[in-house]
Amino acid sequence: MTGGGESTAPEASSRGEKWGWYFYDWANSAFYTTVVTVLFGPYLTSLARRAAEPGGFVRLAGWRIHPQSVWPYAIAVSVILQVVALPVLGAIADYGRRKREMLAAFAYAGAAATVAMYWLEGSSYRAGCLLFLIANLSFGASVVIYNSFLPEIATAEERDDVSSKGWGFGYLGGGILLALNLWMYSSASRLGITEGQAVRISFASAGLWWALFTLIPVKTLRNRRPRKTAAAGETYLMTGLRQLRHTLGQVREYPQTLRFLVAYLIYNDAIQTVIALAAQFGSEELHLPISVLTGAILLAQFVAFFGAMLFGSIARALGNQRAVMVSLLIWSATLVYIYVSVTTAGQYYAMAGVIGIVLGGSQALSRSIFSLMIPKGQEAEYFSVYEISDKGTSWIGPLFFGLALQLTGSYRTAVLSLILFFIAGLILLARVDVRRAALEAGRE
Repeated sequence: MTGGGESTAPEASSRGEKWGWYFYDWANSAFYTTVVTVLFGPYLTSLARRAAEPGGFVRLAGWRIHPQSVWPYAIAVSVILQVVALPVLGAIADYGRRKREMLAAFAYAGAAATVAMYWLEGSSYRAGCLLFLIANLSFGASVVIYNSFLPEIATAEERDDVSSKGWGFGYLGGGILLALNLWMYSSASRLGITEGQAVRISFASAGLWWALFTLIPVKTLRNRRPRKTAAAGETYLMTGLRQLRHTLGQVREYPQTLRFLVAYLIYNDAIQTVIALAAQFGSEELHLPISVLTGAILLAQFVAFFGAMLFGSIARALGNQRAVMVSLLIWSATLVYIYVSVTTAGQYYAMAGVIGIVLGGSQALSRSIFSLMIPKGQEAEYFSVYEISDKGTSWIGPLFFGLALQLTGSYRTAVLSLILFFIAGLILLARVDVRRAALEAGRE
């Protein structure tokens, strides 16, 4: 242990610090579940529809866009911004001594933008897009730093378990707030508010939840002494840019890590697209009421808690890599089921249940695998690249989905097209040698 509240090794972490780390997933999942997954897509689409010109299109940054495509395009643009910003921020975090403070700054910036969504009314879809860009960029930056704590608080043997508990705890927290918001929406008339007000209050509640529970990791996580220091006369920004150039060149020295990153970028982009656009599919294609949409996502949230624990057990039996491959096969079968069979509320609930089983496991174990493949002292840098396709930051999938929807006019075709991502990711993942990657990165 060093002075100033810093420590240097996973063994220096305490059980309390691990619980503090879990609580950031509990905190930020409120934004991801209530806003990204359930409510904001349909709500933003409704705002855009009200602003539509006589031809049925809206104008955004000079482009004529169908109102249904505004939401997937907003997701794609937010992630393009992250592709530029997150690697630099990750390098800065690795070189600085204030990683915990950076986590807090981005968390509270995202929470503030989420609370501000309460004031979105009428046809203010442009303001909605702007607030979402701020919130999702802040979300992605905070998760980069959050993930980079994993190798510092857990040994290699603990990673699968700690990562799975973090994901499971996050789904549980997000599910609890979503349940409260679902109750408020269904009770809107008895509470003396409109359904629109209930949705906007739900946005604000997600931001407040995010802000409140972030206090726990900020209090319990500890900054470690950086393994590298900035050159004399350099600012952290200059150091971050220089180190980013070095990392992008260096990653080629770790071919197994690079192969896993490409596989993850492909298959997790599809996972995030399904999650982010499931509510819009239910609303626009199946014409399901918002109570059914939120109920199905709520079901997926609570099932995902148990799914994360289940896949932790599968990983112990088969290995984490094979466990993720099993989950990708189930994801692919689910897309076929959606295309062929999902037409009723009951079938939509069944779809949500299956997604919940594989959701937590596929993501928790992928994070654990990656943590074994990265050089020591560069955790935030590498997790910034990882975050480009992590929770809430996919961009190829939403862009692909949006284009397929605009060209075909069919939600089912757009959903089925994502199976290409799962198959390609599965083939690449099967070719990754995890142990060799750990040796190349000096983790073993």
